[in-house]
Amino acid sequence: MRVPHEASGRYAVVRGRARARRGRGAVVRYLVEVERGLPFDPGQFAAEVHRTLNDVRGWARFERVDHGPVTVRVALSSPSLTISECLPLRTGGELSCWNGHRSVINALRWAEGVPQYGGDLAAYRQYLISHEVGHSLGHRHRPCPGPGKPAPVMTQQSKSLGRCRPNPWPFPHRKRDEP
Repeated sequence: MRVPHEASGRYAVVRGRARARRGRGAVVRYLVEVERGLPFDPGQFAAEVHRTLNDVRGWARFERVDHGPVTVRVALSSPSLTISECLPLRTGGELSCWNGHRSVINALRWAEGVPQYGGDLAAYRQYLISHEVGHSLGHRHRPCPGPGKPAPVMTQQSKSLGRCRPNPWPFPHRKRDEP
């Protein structure tokens, strides 16, 4: 799929709601936005984001809404909009970011992934969402803990794995029946 460098520069909120997974702990309200003019189905993007955020290996329980108040906005953005939304961080049109109220997901990376993930685009997308939303929850970047170990999700895996293995999850060892 060809991702344009620049689209409309305006977000559209993806309409609809999705409940948080069952379990203990607070529910985080979020919404999904997609820049108009990108070649992605907004509903499919929102569904993928919701599955990732509500996986038991993820940070918390998330409820998708289409209006505020919300803790985080997850926004699929062209490289051009990513550059402007992420300032003062310099993304070079390639990286994604957290800008203080929005997880800005670079559409080029969403479409193509990175070599470090060896072609596993689904896992890389889970990493992108987990990492950028992790910033919204107050988590900072972490280094690779050692050769051959799974990279913490807050490692900047889009840039490099160090000598770690790719890992898209905050809690990769959590079992399906754990909260």
